[in-house]
Amino acid sequence: MNQPTSIEAQAVSMSFGQTRAVDAVDLAVERGTITAVIGPNGCGKSTLLRSMGRLLTPDAGRVLLDGRAISELRSRDVARQLGILPQSPEAPGELTVIDLVSRGRDPHRRWFDQWSADDEQTVLAALRQAGILELADRSIDTLSGGQRQRAWIAMALAQETDVLLLDEPTTFLDVVHQIDVLELVTDLHRTRGTTVVMVLHDLAMAARFAGRLVAMRDGRVVADGSPAEVLTPDILADVFELDCDVLADPRTGAPLVVPIGRVKLPARPGSSAYSGSL
Repeated sequence: MNQPTSIEAQAVSMSFGQTRAVDAVDLAVERGTITAVIGPNGCGKSTLLRSMGRLLTPDAGRVLLDGRAISELRSRDVARQLGILPQSPEAPGELTVIDLVSRGRDPHRRWFDQWSADDEQTVLAALRQAGILELADRSIDTLSGGQRQRAWIAMALAQETDVLLLDEPTTFLDVVHQIDVLELVTDLHRTRGTTVVMVLHDLAMAARFAGRLVAMRDGRVVADGSPAEVLTPDILADVFELDCDVLADPRTGAPLVVPIGRVKLPARPGSSAYSGSL
């Protein structure tokens, strides 16, 4: 490994009842990289991300943040280093957008600290970056799904962490705003050196915006590498049961997946039939 590890899952396992959602997964993420976790619904990718963000406590294994067990760190210390945007986050509907985004500054402030000019500028910059400055005084419950998603992303930006975990950050967004959000993530990586791990469903977006793809099925990592190494017909048949062609993007050279049909593979021993979002 050429760069120090920023965040690492070591033999992480997580179950819900009789369902093994994540099965002894090892995932070491190098500092200053963008990683996309892909896989079918119910494969465990969201559960893995939430375990890495300390929203869930693994049944076995551990997560390291800059070499230290995340379970042993104070919550405030974790929040200064790591930001996480889970699926479908919730906030009181009467909360305004700027109030929500301002909460991203909480880890950097003690309870008796006054709101500073630096805090104000950081929040305004996050609103501008997310493209929602004009919505600052709107209540969360008056926003569309896409606007609400961008408000939560702005809060994560205002937190100014070195590591950012995003669980399906393009949910509810049309294709233009999907690109806006992922270009914003790329800009954070380029200008701040932010380490990003995100769960994505769109394989074309994953190939374009992430330097590393991790493909999961049945709670396990089955492929890990560059987009060209992971997005192959054989791996996609194994992971998604998908018959497809893979072409080179004429502009970027990134792999483009052209679906053809479904391939029915034999069930794996010990695989789960759970079909929800894990």
